[in-house]
Amino acid sequence: MEKKIDINKPSALMDFITGFSYFFEEFFSEEEFREIIILCIGTDRSTGDSLGPIIGSKLNHLHIPGVHVLGNLDNPVHAVNLVENLNNIKDNYKSPFIIAIDASLGKLDHVGHICICEGPLKPGAGVKKDLPFVGNFNITGIVNVGGFMEYLVLQNTRLGLVMKMADIISKGIYCSFNKIFPAEMTKRRF
Repeated sequence: MEKKIDINKPSALMDFITGFSYFFEEFFSEEEFREIIILCIGTDRSTGDSLGPIIGSKLNHLHIPGVHVLGNLDNPVHAVNLVENLNNIKDNYKSPFIIAIDASLGKLDHVGHICICEGPLKPGAGVKKDLPFVGNFNITGIVNVGGFMEYLVLQNTRLGLVMKMADIISKGIYCSFNKIFPAEMTKRRF
């Protein structure tokens, strides 16, 4: 199951809220999961791969009660420390529900699309890294074209595109949680 959102459509934010809310309500169960983690993957050393850390920083400023955000511009979660962060989650969070966010490369006509997909994310697949799968569902932003010289492509991704995606995703997640959990529910920790 997948929901694709074109960030250039006027309805992009509402489309994201609808898709995110659907996926969250479909896969999250308070009986099964105790804590909600948004794992924002990427590095601030590459424009194209900075989507996750930018979203993490924006979400930290929005302060969503009951939601733990890991990965931001100050403390990114990337290929070198992903396993360490996953071990930290395993050791310090009870029955976590993980939403994984990362940038991705894709076909030319998909650049500028946000994909919300069921199941875990395979970080680093676009640049041929062998990293563990992560997440109960995932969000990826297709920031550039894949298939050839991926590292160079990520370095030459337009920051404006990344920022527009980060705005839609962070605002969309914030609005979705306000919609899913009434004001009195968002004050409690899961």
